[in-house]
Amino acid sequence: MTRFATLAILAASVLAPACTDDLPPPNTPPPGSTSGGTSDTFDHENDQISPWDLLQRIEVEGPPSYTSHTHSCPKVRYSNLGSLLTDIGVNAANTTQLSAGELYTDGYNALGGPNYANRIRENIGITISGASKEFDIFAAAAPEVMAAFTSTTTNALQARCPGAQLFDTSGSVPTCRPDGIECLIGVPPQSEHVDYCNLTITNASTPAVGQQLAVAAILAAAYTCE
Repeated sequence: MTRFATLAILAASVLAPACTDDLPPPNTPPPGSTSGGTSDTFDHENDQISPWDLLQRIEVEGPPSYTSHTHSCPKVRYSNLGSLLTDIGVNAANTTQLSAGELYTDGYNALGGPNYANRIRENIGITISGASKEFDIFAAAAPEVMAAFTSTTTNALQARCPGAQLFDTSGSVPTCRPDGIECLIGVPPQSEHVDYCNLTITNASTPAVGQQLAVAAILAAAYTCE
């Protein structure tokens, strides 16, 4: 058999299936088996910011090298958290179960405390366990904080914020006072701070529960980057 005849047979064998209607079925999975829909798939925003919008953002917020320092939210160091609790009227050395002091002491590892014996520095990043533990501490500390504001004995909180009161109890429902909020967060509060504080009280099951939730929320918003 000549070389030309061999090539002709090979070409015919290749082209023959293409001339028929018996093509192999496409390897496509049934609809809905591997792809998501609008109800179960997150719609990612892939739009790129325009140069003019980026320039305006830099002019307002500053360049990234600046905003990374001024707008970041670092974790409160373990020792600083203990000092903070003392300053707002909490007994950080309290060993009563589920008290703020007990949660603070037992939460050493969750809060990322340093292990100097093993040459491990303090974890300076915010973790889920650390933020959750810190909020638990603030929630447990709320009754002590409220009592420190109204105590007849001068304490660390009253010495730092003389005359400040956290709630106005003259009405049927307690309302939040800006001077008390300022004492807790360390800066003059905005109107939104007071509004959300009052909203927390009115939406709670009782005003007493609402006051405790408001204190915990104020502290968490100031010191857990929430």
